[in-house]
Amino acid sequence: MPIPSRRPAAVTLFARPAAILLAGLLSLSGLPAVAQSPADEEVATVHGLALYGEPGLPAGFEHFPYVNPEAPRGGTLTQAAVGGSFDSTNPFIIRGTPAAGVSRIYDTLLEGNPDEPFSLYGLLAEGIRLDPEREWIEFDLRPEARFHDGEPVTAEDVVFSFSLLTEQGNPFYGAYYADVESVTALDEDTVRFDFASSHSRELPLIVGQLPVLPKHYWEGRDFSSPTLDAHPGSGPYRIAEVDPGRRIVYARVEEYWGRDLAAKRGRHNIDRLIYDYYRDRDIAWEAFKAGILDYRVDARAATWATGYDFPAFEEGLVKKVSVPDGQPAPMQAFIFNLRKETFQDPRVREALALTFDFPWLNANIFYDAYRRTESFFQNSEMAAEGLPSDAELEVLEPWRDALPDDVFSEPLPMDHPETLRERLRLALDLLREAGFEVRDGGLVDADSGRPLELEVLLYDTGMERVVQPMLRNMARLGIRGTIRIVDINQYLNRLRSFDFDMVVGQFPQSNNPGNEQREFWTSDYAEVPQSRNLMGLADPVVDDLVDRLIRADSRDTLNTLTRALDRVLRHRFIVIPHYHSGETRLAVWDKFGWPEPSPEYGMDLEAWWVDPERAATIERRQQGG
Repeated sequence: MPIPSRRPAAVTLFARPAAILLAGLLSLSGLPAVAQSPADEEVATVHGLALYGEPGLPAGFEHFPYVNPEAPRGGTLTQAAVGGSFDSTNPFIIRGTPAAGVSRIYDTLLEGNPDEPFSLYGLLAEGIRLDPEREWIEFDLRPEARFHDGEPVTAEDVVFSFSLLTEQGNPFYGAYYADVESVTALDEDTVRFDFASSHSRELPLIVGQLPVLPKHYWEGRDFSSPTLDAHPGSGPYRIAEVDPGRRIVYARVEEYWGRDLAAKRGRHNIDRLIYDYYRDRDIAWEAFKAGILDYRVDARAATWATGYDFPAFEEGLVKKVSVPDGQPAPMQAFIFNLRKETFQDPRVREALALTFDFPWLNANIFYDAYRRTESFFQNSEMAAEGLPSDAELEVLEPWRDALPDDVFSEPLPMDHPETLRERLRLALDLLREAGFEVRDGGLVDADSGRPLELEVLLYDTGMERVVQPMLRNMARLGIRGTIRIVDINQYLNRLRSFDFDMVVGQFPQSNNPGNEQREFWTSDYAEVPQSRNLMGLADPVVDDLVDRLIRADSRDTLNTLTRALDRVLRHRFIVIPHYHSGETRLAVWDKFGWPEPSPEYGMDLEAWWVDPERAATIERRQQGG
């Protein structure tokens, strides 16, 4: 039967006006019930949203297809958090270092299915209505939804959360939700988001990703300051133990309100999730071998190739697992601080990039386990290749005078020499073109006499073996390069104040890039502390391409715009790209079960479980029984 629309109540939050108009059509699928909009239009109430086409699962589905709905519950999973300590259980703010895994205590309006590229299904919200003109979206909250302290989750909590995150939270939230004009509690369990644009494709979905915080808890507290309190969420885990800087423990909520929902059935099976903190990756590795840790992501190729020669592995009690990546490979790279005079000239940046000798690293350190990352959308149809297509040229032509000729005339990947000697010769030519010359064995600016020098800032000693060969190659050109390793808190403080020359960073991409690209690349975030525009890029060409990407109204248009953006970013030489493997390498003590095959678009650790018999066998072995 028709569901009457709720008329707006008094609780309304107005966000800042949107600066960007989005375009597109959002496809919906789900329940046949309808609602009367304020304009008296019938709007279907649906169970899910999809970016393209319809959600893959129908209304009334019982669980995600890849999970084991009969998975046993119980047991413990202990893993390492490497790189220092933590001083906050609030992951949403700039200040402090948040505890690992703390996002698990929160629920969102909708839940993603890792087996689909970008579809979301009801979690806190059981019904969704999207205006046919795409000017607003409404969510009906589940009346049974509860925070850990037993208080109901209401529409006012959603309004409050949006305000709190966009006004006092990390800059990411302001960027992600920039085109939300207002948020209104229509009644106790219905919330409405009005959009500044009437042609948004992605925005209704990313609004559904909003974490909902309890108003009754946070109102009157200082949200912007770090805290170690075990504050309540509404998610499947709660904070059970906080040992500041050393350990944090999450306990499964036995009476979790959403445990029987289709999006949750067969997931969140493990009773206790423990993060132990280690300052050194090697010490964490020894703890894993000793059975103190159960699970690790093995990011070190040498360890993966030669390190598994300890008794537990030889006895079959430890397993190595490789999970293919279903998303584009993230761009991990050395990031230049473009705010520094040293890195103003793109010829200098290109020359420095030529000193990174990936073939040598791969052969001598990585056991040929990696491939060079070249694109910001690597391993996807969105990566630029060859010369610009006619569609790309149409996008780029208005900016021809602002772009290097190479963008239009040189194919990608760039034709850089393979051998180190030739790479360094080209680098020196570029540096001379940029006005540098060699004096007394050092490279200096010919006019000012200022030496070319830089510091690579790290918080993890594991990257030293990657940095040192590059610095040796720079030294052959007369460049003075050093490494500075600091603790994680000092590292974060230096990032926030832009007090660095080069750092290691990562730009993860999904198969459907959108609003997050603002924070990665655009001028609005170049000087915002703790934004992901670490390099301080402020480029009108990039700003325009990002705006148009967000407004893409078809998959073909999106692909064209990402290729154009990729092409421009690569010719700007804003980073020195690293490498990728195309898979996630895991090592686990053999007490876990997991769905096979893994979801297409990423492993779901939340669908793992502890096998009681195998866990008992390992426990007896570790106790010497």
